[in-house]
Order: sequence, then structure tokens, then C-alpha cells
Amino acid sequence: MNMDMLNWSILGPAIVAGLLVLSTHVPLGQEVLKRGIIFIDLAIAQIAGLGVLAAGVMGWEDHAWAVQLSAIGAALVASASLDWTEKRWPSIQEPTIGILFVLAATGSIILLAENPHGAQHLKDLLVGQILWSTWKSLIPTAILYLVLLTVWFKWHHQFGHRGFYIIFAFAVTASVQLVGVYLVFASLIIPALAVRRLTGARRLWAGYLLGSTAYLTGIMLSAWFDLPTGAVTVWTMAILAVAVSSLLGYLLNKGQRPEQHADTKPTA
Repeated sequence: MNMDMLNWSILGPAIVAGLLVLSTHVPLGQEVLKRGIIFIDLAIAQIAGLGVLAAGVMGWEDHAWAVQLSAIGAALVASASLDWTEKRWPSIQEPTIGILFVLAATGSIILLAENPHGAQHLKDLLVGQILWSTWKSLIPTAILYLVLLTVWFKWHHQFGHRGFYIIFAFAVTASVQLVGVYLVFASLIIPALAVRRLTGARRLWAGYLLGSTAYLTGIMLSAWFDLPTGAVTVWTMAILAVAVSSLLGYLLNKGQRPEQHADTKPTA
């Protein structure tokens, strides 16, 4: 157990980073589940990560603006491509998303083939480095998410496919650099799946509560036991989701069960 890691100066920014990611990913994840394009987040996150790696290969790693342009550019191109394929071949949209993910993942391996630190870069892309978050580094993400949330909650009912994909690309590009591909997928899909039986605002706030509890618990456990934060948080979220989904299923089924009165007589 590592007591030195239980320090607010380290855990505070990490926890806030997780909450920032959830702020956009819970509503976006519920929309993804409704649209039935479950693996879009994996594909877009991996492609945004490919853009980050490409910037490093081109020697732009010391220029933050160039890295961000490369990442968001890659994500927007992928989003535009998916918008195009969804309009023309909606029946094969899910396998198309899967192919894009595989191409981005293998593209990352190719880009880092000659890099002596390639394995570490790939690990950081997948698992993330949430514990390395700082208060200063979270400010641009917080501003971006505030804009995205304002646009989403005011106008998302008017969005077509293109508007959804653009919002999604910006949100995932920021989050994958904070928490990694695995936590991006978990944050989008696991809370949405666990609370799918609820409706309206209750579903949204239940998703936020589940995700926030998972991030807080996962980060604390990983620091306490000195384990990889991203992986522990994914498992924590999954375990909580199973418990919450089971509880909701029990409560909702119980509420729908017809009342049985003691004085009711069986009919002949």
C-alpha cells in the first residue's frame, strides 16, 4: 500500500479530470447507446490518439497547438467519414466503425515501430496518465467542455448526424489525452448501459452519479494499492454498473408486479 499517493495535490486534479470527462461522456454515451453505434467512441478515440502520435513523429510534440490540431483534425476527418457512410450504408455502419478502429490501432503501431519508447507511448494512449493531470492542464478542457455542454443541452435535439459527430469528435479528442482510450470507452458506455432502464433526467443524473462514484473509488484504490489508475477505474466502474443495473432491474420489476391481496379468491 502506498500512503504517499493519498495526497490531494495528486488525487485532486485526477478526480476532477474524471468528472470533466463524465460531464460530456454521460449524455453522449446515452445518445450513442440510443443510436446503436457502440464502438464509435473506441474508433474516434483511437484516431484522435493516432493524430497525437503523428504530431510526435513529425517533431511537433513541443508545440501544444500543433498536437491539438493534429488530434482534432484526425478526429473530425473520421467523424465526417462516418457521417458520410451512415447516410449511404447505414446497415454496415457498425463494422465500418470497427474497421476504422483497427486501422487506427495498427497505424499507431506502425508510427511507433522505430521509436525506442513506442511501447510506453502506446500504453499511455490506451490506459492514460490521469494521475499526471494538473490544475493548469485541466483549464482548456474545462472551457471546451463548457462550450460543448452548452451546445449539447440547448440544441442537441436539432442535431443531425453531422452535428452529433462534430460534438463527439471534440469531446473525445480532449478526453483521450486526459484518461486514455479504455477509460473513454468505459465512461461513455458503462454508465449508459447500467441506467438504460431509467428515463429522462433520472437516467442522466443516475449516469453521472455512477460514473463519479467509480472515478472517485477507482482513483483512490489505485493510489492506495499502487496499481494502474485507468485499469482499476474501468474495473470499478464495471462492478458498480453490474450492481446498479441489477438493483434497478429488481426495483423496476417489483414496481410493475401486480398487487396480490390476501382476500383475493381464486376463480373457478
